[in-house]
Amino acid sequence: MPVEAEHPVRRRPRSLDPQELGFTPQRPVGWLAPLLLLSTGVRTLLAVLFGAYLDKRELQNALSGDVFEQPGTDGEIWIDYVADLGDGFPATYSVAYLLAQPSLEAGGQLLPRGDVLLMGGDQVYPLASGDGYENRMKGPYRAALPEAPAERPPTLFALPGNHDWYDGLTAFIRLFARRKDGHIGGWRTAQRRSYFAVKLPSNWWLFAIDEQFGAYIDDPQLLYFEKAAAGLGPDDRVILMTPSPTWVKAATKPEAYDAVDYFIRTILGPTKAHVRLLVSGDLHHYARFTGEDRELITCGGGGAYLLGTHTLPEELTVPPEDTLTRSASRSRKYSLTSTFPSFETSRRMGWGVFRRITVRNPGFATMLGIVQTLTMLAMSGAASISGGPIQRLFSIPLVLMCVVILAGAIAFAQPPKAGVPNHAAHWILGIIHGGLQIALAAGGTWVWQQLPFRDWMWPGPLVVAIVLYLPVIGFVATQLCALYLLVASRFKVNVNELYAGQGIEDAKSFLRMHIESDGTLTIYPLGVDKICRTWVADPEGSPEQSWVRPDEPLSVRLIEEPIRVAGPQAARH
Repeated sequence: MPVEAEHPVRRRPRSLDPQELGFTPQRPVGWLAPLLLLSTGVRTLLAVLFGAYLDKRELQNALSGDVFEQPGTDGEIWIDYVADLGDGFPATYSVAYLLAQPSLEAGGQLLPRGDVLLMGGDQVYPLASGDGYENRMKGPYRAALPEAPAERPPTLFALPGNHDWYDGLTAFIRLFARRKDGHIGGWRTAQRRSYFAVKLPSNWWLFAIDEQFGAYIDDPQLLYFEKAAAGLGPDDRVILMTPSPTWVKAATKPEAYDAVDYFIRTILGPTKAHVRLLVSGDLHHYARFTGEDRELITCGGGGAYLLGTHTLPEELTVPPEDTLTRSASRSRKYSLTSTFPSFETSRRMGWGVFRRITVRNPGFATMLGIVQTLTMLAMSGAASISGGPIQRLFSIPLVLMCVVILAGAIAFAQPPKAGVPNHAAHWILGIIHGGLQIALAAGGTWVWQQLPFRDWMWPGPLVVAIVLYLPVIGFVATQLCALYLLVASRFKVNVNELYAGQGIEDAKSFLRMHIESDGTLTIYPLGVDKICRTWVADPEGSPEQSWVRPDEPLSVRLIEEPIRVAGPQAARH
């Protein structure tokens, strides 16, 4: 009697029809869409207010506390790292397709596919849900590697980021921590919790910690890692995965690095093992800071919009010298060694906001148009009120609209608490932006007053305002917002919004790492200058070949020369 396959082979799709693919390819997220801004803001607020009550990490103590082992082959192993990946199909799948290929050529070297794939956080955007994961992450990765190769089938481990946490980690646990038979295409899932420890060849270890919005590391998680670290000694080297590059964020928010420092100091410090690499996503670019014996790498280029690099500090002190933690580790200096994109390219891309913001965010332009039109009508109504200028100025509709504009502009600037350096710049720039939007409304009102439409019988003026005035003023107001974003970014305010509003899909990045038998770790930072936007089905391929292949050139290159980190055996020679 024939034996059934463990995972039935799905018929290869003959087209990109969702019915054949098994998922619906998604457009990139419009990050300035009004409803998305509102929804994300509400969920973030709920997470801050009630995160402790929704924290599923405590409950994970009831799940298996296995420490995993990936022995590799003959003391060697290849590891892939990708983060911030579940956005629009073209960018997400471009990276997934490259990760799934048996090997990649970069810098004149042939780099084989990773035996392990590490996902570093934010596996789905904008909000975690079963459908979101299926269409934005699981489906594309299954299409990239439909079946596990017969030799060296790869294993997948995933660390949750803040977007994975927006539903309290429910969908993440269901997808990545299944009790048995877990797989995403050809990648087999092994973890049982949202954090994990993996023993690697040649005295290397991987520790991945779940900070849950950077708040703290829970006791069950600390207990898990204490047990995992019990076997470590001075000859061991550690790769530490974190959901966010807190070493960068600590430059303006010193307490951001406290949880990571506490983990290194209390869990790994007593073992005398050496933490040689910290790696994270969350910031959607590649950046490497190097110190005397440690590399700090941000690599969040798995599919989400590109974030500029030119506002990064050229030097970091980690932990910050002004941290309030009394028993913090010794502060060390780290220099910014490499970025992708470069500072110059990043600045040039920032100017693209004038061209991209309206195209990428039509709902945002419509919202500004509605607000501007209502303000113009309120100003026109106030101008027709009999009485002095003060009475006109303080008409209720006009005051209400001005308050809405000013409050919205200040909230958009995201003022931090008073103790944060540069916090005044957020308030000042927000007020200036709001004042300029109000001035634009006043200018629009003057123009409206010169036109014959305002004297038409009602509702004629309203119809003309909606049909003609609203689209024009919406576009102008959006361009004014673009100018604000460009100027504000020079003061390190709304930098994320400057790039999120553009939704730049190119300049993607991921890591391919190799641990050699002598313990040397070599990191190959790989960059994709231009993603593929045109894809075709490949119905005739073998079971493990990608269902969908690029119909235009898709290439990868080294972002910088390979980074070599000596292992214990190499260091002794």
